[in-house]
Amino acid sequence: VQLQASGGGLVQAGGSLRLSCTASTRTFSSYNVGWFRQTPGKEHDFVAAINRVADTTHYAEFVKGRFTISRDNAKNTVYLQMNNLRPEDTAVYSCAVRQGELYPTIRNSDGWGQGTLVTVSS
Repeated sequence: VQLQASGGGLVQAGGSLRLSCTASTRTFSSYNVGWFRQTPGKEHDFVAAINRVADTTHYAEFVKGRFTISRDNAKNTVYLQMNNLRPEDTAVYSCAVRQGELYPTIRNSDGWGQGTLVTVSS
């Protein structure tokens, strides 16, 4: 599955961005989707995930209450609404998918997209 993340950019602390992850598959609704982020020299960190039918979501502690993951299966797209951004949120954000019951992880996925850069200035 090919994935394309978009929506990154430069924003001031306290601002908002909405990232999109669009998949090139006719069976998008069979995939759980996750967002991850990476800063230079560090491993990817899990950010958020959503299941196939969008009735279950998971968040990393450091984004709870600020980020919201959602999806539109008709558009093959998952969104990450990021509010109240902080300088420490600066990273390359990538999406990944995994078919079936399990969520994608850094080491197990059925597709991993190129990331989009989010820069939060103080």
